[in-house]
Amino acid sequence: MSTLVRYPGPGCIVEFLHGNKPNVAWVLEEQSGRLRVLTINRREMKLPAGRILPWPGPAHPAEASREEIAHILEDHESRREELASQVDPEEIWELAQGDVDRASITWFTGLTWNEPDADHIAAMGRRMLEQKTHFKFHPPEFEVYPAQKVESRRVEEETRRQREHIVTAAQQFFHALWEARSKGRSAPEPPEGMAETLHAILIAAMADTSGSPELTIWNTVRKGLPDLPQLPMFLGQTWGVIPEHFNMQLLQEGYDWGDDWAREFDAEMDELEKGLAALAQEPEETPFISIDSASTHDIDDAFHVQSGPDNGYRLQVALACPALGWEFGSPLDRAVRERASSVYLPEGASHMMPERYGIGLFSLYQQQPKPALVLDCNLDENGNMLSMEPRCTWVRIEQNSTYQAMEEALDTPDCDPCLTLAAELGAKLRQRRIDNGAVVVDRPDPTITLEGEGAETRVLIEDSPRYDRAQATVSEFMILANSSIGQWAADRGIPMLFRTQDITLPGDAAGVWDTPEDAHRIVRMMAPTTQELTPRLHATIGAKAYAPLTSPIRRYADLMNLTQVLHALEHDDTPRWDREELLLMLPHITARTEAAGRIQRFRPRYWKLVHFKQRKKEMFSTTVVEDGQLVILAMPKEQMYVRCPRNLLGDKIYPGQRFAVRLNKVNPLTNEIRVVEALEE
Repeated sequence: MSTLVRYPGPGCIVEFLHGNKPNVAWVLEEQSGRLRVLTINRREMKLPAGRILPWPGPAHPAEASREEIAHILEDHESRREELASQVDPEEIWELAQGDVDRASITWFTGLTWNEPDADHIAAMGRRMLEQKTHFKFHPPEFEVYPAQKVESRRVEEETRRQREHIVTAAQQFFHALWEARSKGRSAPEPPEGMAETLHAILIAAMADTSGSPELTIWNTVRKGLPDLPQLPMFLGQTWGVIPEHFNMQLLQEGYDWGDDWAREFDAEMDELEKGLAALAQEPEETPFISIDSASTHDIDDAFHVQSGPDNGYRLQVALACPALGWEFGSPLDRAVRERASSVYLPEGASHMMPERYGIGLFSLYQQQPKPALVLDCNLDENGNMLSMEPRCTWVRIEQNSTYQAMEEALDTPDCDPCLTLAAELGAKLRQRRIDNGAVVVDRPDPTITLEGEGAETRVLIEDSPRYDRAQATVSEFMILANSSIGQWAADRGIPMLFRTQDITLPGDAAGVWDTPEDAHRIVRMMAPTTQELTPRLHATIGAKAYAPLTSPIRRYADLMNLTQVLHALEHDDTPRWDREELLLMLPHITARTEAAGRIQRFRPRYWKLVHFKQRKKEMFSTTVVEDGQLVILAMPKEQMYVRCPRNLLGDKIYPGQRFAVRLNKVNPLTNEIRVVEALEE
């Protein structure tokens, strides 16, 4: 028989929630809806009556001593815990299903015991409060969840439990890893079965993937550890799961290195390959030649030059055509768009397109029929454009050559007339651009070579071979192709992704600049280029419209521009995308292109800093390019700038002055470097 008390007063046993757990107490006094109680821990508290759980009782003599009260509370607590252990809340839920949506605690207790007292009822209440997946407490009743919600809450509860387990394990393990790193000890072993999960947390932390559950866990467990951007990488390296010189920026920019990412698209590429085979045509007879670095595999351009009327030139530029049959919006296209550009680093290359597609199907390898967009240009004797006609066709490249081979051939009496004319035209094209205000900054990148692996990696920086005529010729042909197609599109109102730099440079800025001080001065006058849909001036190129499309295998923007041209040729100047469609796509394409560009810029600098760190006792040649409290020094060989305290260089400082400097306190990860000694050369 129930011994619950309707209005608890002095001597009544009550329970209230504290710390999300029922606590038993003795009512000492009741006044105006407020209770003064003594807890089982012999602590007095004041509670509003509303905090009392709906199973007060039984009532005992109010005049009991404090010692007697303590014993009574302990007896009730012990009995209630024992009774609670006999209750299966899931069985109670099964019995209640279909009968009630909600009911009092007394009703639920009656499902287990025939004549329950206050301790039975309190025991049932305790167990139902614990079972949050099946019941919800709406004082004074309990709601019975339907089966679907129970399953949902079970999943939520299991997820929460697993997360708490992971957080505890990760916190202990990562703190132990940092202590091992700090004290030079061996790394601890991860908790059993947790290695993969802990590794995923470090990867998410390095990637800084906003919103990921792993990053949320990392932000919880990192408390108490040093606030270092590279902390997850340091922990991974101490553990041994992250290699030395790991490129954390790839994760941060969301760029998958290598070609493994493409495997999931094999079936889609099979279909593309079949479609391309069905479009194959007999290639033209034009003997195109490609000129690239010896290490280049993704060959996306070739040319042929011959004499034209009135001492002019006919230049045909063949561009690889991966847009042929490409399905924009497909899963493969979305993956390629995220990559946005190929990346070429000292440790290797990672291509924008799957290697099977970009290199295998469309790279302009010699003696293989390939689809191409050919720009057929007629120029006068001074290199001025007379006409340009694009056409989509198939070509067979006669020869894949190199800058070195072309440079050497130009010095022989029996040089191929095509190469001789090409070099002649290239020089005229450059001069014509300079006459139009173009700025050519000649700062060749060094060759960075890595020897060894992991912590044993040594970095070598050497001057790159100079093949000035060959490199300038190819460069000028590509600039001509991009500027002429930009003007062609502008004349027809075809929207393209134009590269613009609509600034006014001083008249004396035009020319070729090759000394460090001149190059620095000129570059400071320039503004960054932007990608937009309106053709505008590209000041440093010297072009009124510039729409890059010469590297469609390597750059997504070029692929889109190539597609616009192909579609316009096939559909009476109607582009694949109108201006509004391109405008919606532009922000994402620009953001992803910039992400790939950051990798391309910052990773070589990292290796240069490693090079300097490995040579702290060596002296390096520098040139003053800008005076100030911190003098800016250019390092011509390494193509870097460093800042130097003025007091290390003496009183008289001027641009072009040369110093040999020693570098120290070099940290490649934080991009720190300091000049500690300088001697005038």
